[in-house]
Amino acid sequence: MTTVDFIIELFCRVDDQLGPVNKHSQAQLYPSEVVTLALLFALKGRGQRAFWRWLTRDYRKLFPHLPDRTRLFRLFNSHRRWVELFMAEPSVLGVIDSYGVELIHPRREGRSPAQIGKKGKSNTRWIVGGKLCFVLNHLGLVVAWECDTANVHDGSAFQQLVEQFDQIMVIFADAGFRKVDWHADNLRLCQRGEWNVRMVVETV
Repeated sequence: MTTVDFIIELFCRVDDQLGPVNKHSQAQLYPSEVVTLALLFALKGRGQRAFWRWLTRDYRKLFPHLPDRTRLFRLFNSHRRWVELFMAEPSVLGVIDSYGVELIHPRREGRSPAQIGKKGKSNTRWIVGGKLCFVLNHLGLVVAWECDTANVHDGSAFQQLVEQFDQIMVIFADAGFRKVDWHADNLRLCQRGEWNVRMVVETV
């Protein structure tokens, strides 16, 4: 599959999912185009300027009404609520876990005034960055997600992810979600080796 084929296939899937979202009368891009470009930016994994050069040099013909670079990235930010349309349906059983994202080496902490993220523990080691927390259904599909800096406690920072599925899902979690003054009715804490359903997290 060529890159052009991949972009077209991605656009078709996004358009099928967005469906009823209408284009604003003054907008240059359709909602499906904005989401497709945002996904390409995330998949490309590079900075704004590098992504913009790649897009305009090789694939401008696929997006003829592309706005300027700064306007495009403002669109990504202002329409991020559309992410919710791509979440999977909750199931009776679910899993929640956080994943540490290291942005810089711990030895480089505090060297830049523009540092993103903070120092915390993830998988028994110190990192400087953030935590991505997600709720999965029984198929391993993402139902909801949230992020925070790496120094937060899972039970404190992400408890709203559990509470929003009260009476809907029974959510299994590891001991990192234990909190003295809080324990949701739908939360089940698992010790190591308990409830193999938690292993669905490892596939994600």
